[in-house]
Amino acid sequence: MGGEENNSSPANWASKKIFTTGEAAEVCKVSQQTIIRCFDSGRLTGFRVPGSKFRRIPREELIRFMRENDIPTSALESGRTRVLIVEDDPEIIDILTEVLDRDGRFEVRAANNGYDAGLLTESFKPNVVILDYLLPDINGNIVCRRIRERDDMAGTKIICVSGVVRDEEIKGLMRSGMDEFIKKPFDVDFLILRIATLAGLAAATRAG
Repeated sequence: MGGEENNSSPANWASKKIFTTGEAAEVCKVSQQTIIRCFDSGRLTGFRVPGSKFRRIPREELIRFMRENDIPTSALESGRTRVLIVEDDPEIIDILTEVLDRDGRFEVRAANNGYDAGLLTESFKPNVVILDYLLPDINGNIVCRRIRERDDMAGTKIICVSGVVRDEEIKGLMRSGMDEFIKKPFDVDFLILRIATLAGLAAATRAG
């Protein structure tokens, strides 16, 4: 169709950076000719392979196009729930990262301050945020509000954890957009269960 290559499988889409028009058509569930027309009209941008007529579409541009046209982007995701840990205690980060990685259902990133959390929120687009209330630079309310201000993260769940938060502070977190509060010290298995529940994962799918 259109002389374009199509040499990738859906299993590779989550990590693929550049797409052919055939692959983009499969991801978007439209015809290849539709993708080619959108490319040629400028609605979907990319580049041509030097010395050929083959069109190539960068991942970020394909995602933009899909969102603009209300096409689900789930086919481009890894299938694992993205969890961002925002915590200034390296021991807690190590424990949670190890347990979540071993579980098999989660893709994990970590930040130890609010600034780095903001950068990772932008690039990682977490499904669930585990948020320490007292960070070195800002408190959990500000992080919650910044996440809730983003339309593209409306479905992100926020679990705040702390050992020194008063009832009125917990209520403030709820007003800022927190979904759940867990007091430190917490049971790791319970936290994993709450992450899975908020993310809509079935308990039976847990690996090992």
